[in-house]
Amino acid sequence: MNKTLKITLNILIFTLIAAFGYYMFHSMKSERIATLLSQENTELTFTSPYEKTNSFDIASEILCFDISNNSIYVALLDKISVFDLLGTPKYNFTIEAGLRDIFVENEIIYLLYPTKIVLYNPNGQKKEEWNACSKNSDYCALTTTKDYVFVTDAENKNIVQYNKQGQLVRFIKSPDGFTIPSYAFDIISINDTIYCSNSGRHKIESYTIDGEFIASFGKPGAQAGAFAGCCNPVYLAKSADGNILTSEKGNPRISCYERNGKFRTILFDSNMLGGGTTAYRMCVFGENIFIANGKTILIYGRDKACLVSTTENSCAGCPMREKCKK
Repeated sequence: MNKTLKITLNILIFTLIAAFGYYMFHSMKSERIATLLSQENTELTFTSPYEKTNSFDIASEILCFDISNNSIYVALLDKISVFDLLGTPKYNFTIEAGLRDIFVENEIIYLLYPTKIVLYNPNGQKKEEWNACSKNSDYCALTTTKDYVFVTDAENKNIVQYNKQGQLVRFIKSPDGFTIPSYAFDIISINDTIYCSNSGRHKIESYTIDGEFIASFGKPGAQAGAFAGCCNPVYLAKSADGNILTSEKGNPRISCYERNGKFRTILFDSNMLGGGTTAYRMCVFGENIFIANGKTILIYGRDKACLVSTTENSCAGCPMREKCKK
């Protein structure tokens, strides 16, 4: 190869690298500007239908939490702390570190680890332990129905279905393929329908308890009703009237969707949640929404001033509107 050709190839390679770098920089800058504009517009126009009614602090950083039978089960590094709904401590029990998720149903506490599920009774006594189906499993989130337990697996990019005796039933694959950056792979159940986040594709997908795909919804974007960034939504929750709440990172916010994917409203914006870039975990219990923020549980109820001053149509996006009528 002669010297002129080498120089030409080097120039071409350098040009391609520079162009790619410029493209990446420009794309990231554009996304950042869009997010900032979204935050600015939200701060100027956003009014939440909720107000903070209470909060209480925990001894250390909250990993995850769940609510059942008027008790809040908070997972910390190496223990579960149980509180009543006002934040009064009830008891603690020690657990193995490395917990990914907690789910409480009736008289069973399910603790999810990357390669196993551990079951406890409400008094903190260990009942059973189910090993993952593969040593390469990397479990993220857990939910249950009447007869089954469903777990998301980020490594194998599927949903693992067990029966209540811990026996494997099936693996559930997305027809589009699950794309899961940053372990954003949450799952919930509503009336025997399974909903999970396919966060790399900015979607929420639904499945029957037999593993059949039903539908998906979601689109990328910084505007209300879309999912911004590389991997959103991060967390899901079900509202009191069976709608879906989503929690996003980047520009943290919590929004409400109908089960058919219709966007209803933003419930909490970044400013109200406390800022930062991390998604906030949430649970709905009765008329209240509980949100974890660092070492604090924040409790929000329907804004009474909003109830007095708004019309029926303006409350349409609120997942607690049926409760409010009573």
